Amino acid sequence: QVQLVESGGGLVRPGGSLRLSCTASGFTFSNYAMGWYRQVPGKQRELVAAITSDGSTNYADSVKGRFAISKDNGKSTVYLQMSSLKPEDTAVYYCNAKYGIWRSYWGKGTQVTVSS
Repeated sequence: QVQLVESGGGLVRPGGSLRLSCTASGFTFSNYAMGWYRQVPGKQRELVAAITSDGSTNYADSVKGRFAISKDNGKSTVYLQMSSLKPEDTAVYYCNAKYGIWRSYWGKGTQVTVSS
């Protein structure tokens, strides 16, 4: 059974940092591209950062230089280090695992709130 479990969300002040984690099970983690998406009510889910199976990364323009995605294949875990957080980063953050066009799995999400 495939599972993606996110953790690390919470309330943080503007300028602060958080690290999100997503631990996977039920599939061969190292073969999958992993991504972090976020969604606010009334808006489409958007890609924040992604990392391919070979470690290449890409980021949304809005988070470049502030967020960093990484993964540990041995722990089947992908991370999102978020720094210099802004109120507009407030969203539910979702972990995604993708294998080509054939398979895509989602976690249930973790809330990140940036507020003073």
